[in-house]
Amino acid sequence: MNKRILAVYYTQSGQTKQILDSFLQPLMADGAEIDLLRIQTRHHFPFPWTIPVFFDTVPESVEVIPTALEPWTTKYDRYDLIVLAWQPWNLSPSIPVSSILQDERFQAIIKDTPLVTICGCRNMWINAMEKNKKLLRQAATRHVGNIALADRHLNHLSYFTIFHWLGTGKKTRKWGIFPLPGVSDEDIAHASVFGQTVCNALKTGDWDALQPALVQQKAVPVKYSLMFIERKAGKIFQKWVNIINKHPQNRKKILVAYKYYLAVALLVASPIILLVDLILVRPFNQKKIKQQMNYYSSVDYNPNI
Repeated sequence: MNKRILAVYYTQSGQTKQILDSFLQPLMADGAEIDLLRIQTRHHFPFPWTIPVFFDTVPESVEVIPTALEPWTTKYDRYDLIVLAWQPWNLSPSIPVSSILQDERFQAIIKDTPLVTICGCRNMWINAMEKNKKLLRQAATRHVGNIALADRHLNHLSYFTIFHWLGTGKKTRKWGIFPLPGVSDEDIAHASVFGQTVCNALKTGDWDALQPALVQQKAVPVKYSLMFIERKAGKIFQKWVNIINKHPQNRKKILVAYKYYLAVALLVASPIILLVDLILVRPFNQKKIKQQMNYYSSVDYNPNI
C-alpha cells in the first residue's frame, strides 16, 4: 500500500505513544509510509505533576487557549491520512494538542484530508472530543474516525489511581491494593484491531463506512453514567473558569477551592445525582438518551446537542 500517513501525538507518560504504536502496526505492515510528529511546547508541562501545577492548567485547557509550540517539520505537505493521538485535560483537549490544532501551518496540512482521532484517557473524553471536533471543523479537515481507549475501572477508583500516576510518574498500584491506572495493556494491544479497520478504509477510500465499523467494534464506548456526569461537569468547569477570569488576582486561591470542590463533587455528589436520575429522569428520557449516545459515538459535530 503506497500511502502516506502523518501520525501526530503528544505524550508525557508514554501511554499515548504506546497506543499510537499499536494502532499503526497494521498500517505499517501493509506498507504505508508513517511520518511521526511529536508535539512539543515551549512551556514545559512537567511529568510527574505537582497538584498546584496540574490544576493551574484548568483555565487555559477549558477555554482552549493555545500555547507556543517548539518548531516542527513534516516530510510532506500533503498526506493520505492524518492520525491524531491525544488525551483530555480537565474535560478538554490537552493544551499541546489544542495548540497544534490551532496552528495555521498544521491546519493547512490537514485541510480536506481524512483524519482519525484516537485518545487514551481516565474515562471522560466526550467534552474534550466536542472541542476537538469544533477545531477540526474550523480547519476544514475530514474527520472520518474516532477511537477512545479508557481506564475500565470504577470512576471512584480511577480518580485515586490517576492522581497516583500523575503525582509519582509511576504506573503502579497505589498502596499496592488499588488497580493499575490508565489504559490496560490488553486494550493498548487491541488498538491494532482498530488500526486494521482504518487500514481497510484507507485502501478502499470508503471513509463514510469507517466510523460505523469502529462503533461496531466497540472502539468508542459511550457509558451513560459518565456521559451524564460529564455533560454537567463541563458546564460547571466553565463557570469556575469564568470566576477566575473575573478575579485573575485570586487565581491560585480559586483553583485551591476548585480542587476541593472537584473531589466532593465526584466522590460524594455525583453518586447521589446519578441515583436521582436513575429513578426520576432516565426512565422517561430513553429516546433522547439513545440519540445523545449515538451522537457522541459518531464523528458528527453539532454544537447544539
